[in-house]
Amino acid sequence: MEGMRDVEISDDMIRLGQLLKLSGLVEHGAEAKDVLEEGLVRVNGAVETRRGRQLVDGDEIVLDDEVVRVVSTA
Repeated sequence: MEGMRDVEISDDMIRLGQLLKLSGLVEHGAEAKDVLEEGLVRVNGAVETRRGRQLVDGDEIVLDDEVVRVVSTA
């Protein structure tokens, strides 16, 4: 896996589908839906299939060999 990188959000939380797009892990919502349905996304080590999953400061998301961590600036 590559090194972890932080993705800053300006709120207390962000939904997983939005974070996948914001971080550049996927290009658009349809791609986010596909990788989630296929069970390719892990949140804090557990497979996650819900686009609406709420993420907060410190949550770690893994897709393929990329790892991002949510950092709230709120």
